[in-house]
Amino acid sequence: MIKTAVSRFLPYFSCHRNVGQRSLTKAFLTEAVKRHVFDGRTDAMPPDQRNNLKNRLIWVDLEMTGLDVENCHILEMACLVTDSDLNVVAEAPNLIIHQPEETLNKMNEWCVKHHTDSGLVDAVRASKISLQQAEYEMLAFVRKHTLPKICPLAGNSVHEDKKFLAKYMPQFMNHLHYRIVDVSSVKELCRRWYPGQFENAPQKKAAHRALDDIMESIDELKFYRTTIFK
Repeated sequence: MIKTAVSRFLPYFSCHRNVGQRSLTKAFLTEAVKRHVFDGRTDAMPPDQRNNLKNRLIWVDLEMTGLDVENCHILEMACLVTDSDLNVVAEAPNLIIHQPEETLNKMNEWCVKHHTDSGLVDAVRASKISLQQAEYEMLAFVRKHTLPKICPLAGNSVHEDKKFLAKYMPQFMNHLHYRIVDVSSVKELCRRWYPGQFENAPQKKAAHRALDDIMESIDELKFYRTTIFK
C-alpha cells in the first residue's frame, strides 16, 4: 500500500536532476504516507483494540552527560511499551548515540566514572547513530505500538528525561501525552504511608544503563501494585 501511494506522487518530483534530492524526496513521501496510513488505521480500529492501546505506557530511560539540559547531551536511550498491567508488549532497540570528544570531556566526575565503568563511554565513541536517527527510530517505534497524544511517559524520576526529550527529540515528545507516570513519586508516598511494606521493595542494582533502569522501574512498580495497591 505504501509503495503504491509513493509511486503515484514521485513522478511529480522527477524534475530533480540531483540523485540525492530525489532520494530525499522519496524518503519524505514514504514517511508522509506511513503517517497517513497509520493514523487511518487507528481510527478504524475496533473499540476494544483501541481501548487497549489507550491504556499503554511508554517507558523511557536516558543516560546523559549530566542533568543540565542546556549544556548536557543524550548518550543512550531505551524505550519499552507495556500494557496497563505492566506486561511488556514491545521493546525498541537500545540506542547509543554518538557524541564528540568535546562533549564527553565536559562530563562531571560522577558521569565520567559511572559511564566509563558501565562501558557506555566506549560504546558512545564507537556508535554511528546520530541524535536525529535515534529520534526517528524511536518515533517510528511508539507510532507502531501506541496512539498519538494518549499514552503517558513512564519511568523513574522521568521528569528529568522529559526535559531532555523536549529539547532534543521534540517530535518524539509530541507523540506522548502531557502526563507522566513517575515511579519515584509512588516510591516516596509508599515510603511515608506504608513503611512496613516498603522495606521489602526491590533494591536497585545501579547499573546506570538505560534498559536495565527501565526494567528495574517496571519491577518496582509491579511490587507496589501487588503489595500495596491491592
